[in-house]
Amino acid sequence: MTIHRINPSRRWSDATIFNGTAYFVEVPESDLKADIKGQVAQVLEQAEQSLATVDSNKSRILSVTIYLTDFANFDALNEVWDEWFPEGCGPSRACVKAELANPEYLVEMAFVVAAGERFQP
Repeated sequence: MTIHRINPSRRWSDATIFNGTAYFVEVPESDLKADIKGQVAQVLEQAEQSLATVDSNKSRILSVTIYLTDFANFDALNEVWDEWFPEGCGPSRACVKAELANPEYLVEMAFVVAAGERFQP
């Protein structure tokens, strides 16, 4: 089966798709001075762009692993998260406290998504 890599480089690809499932990671990129709500909103906005790239949408997100630098931000994360997802479409998720590669990141998310028809086996 074919492995599709979107914008591959030596270190990473923007998304990787195999057997109809897409994998991608988002970190805040536009405003690292934003608070947790702002960074989560950035990540989810970028996720929408990645979803479009793999011919998918929010309702097709299967799983998300969320990396938070501080669990004190958990409730604020959930506020933005709950507003973003349509009712009945919440994916499986895990939330982990982690030290992230850039100390200005407050959050990072790894998505597993059912890709669209053009990426189906």
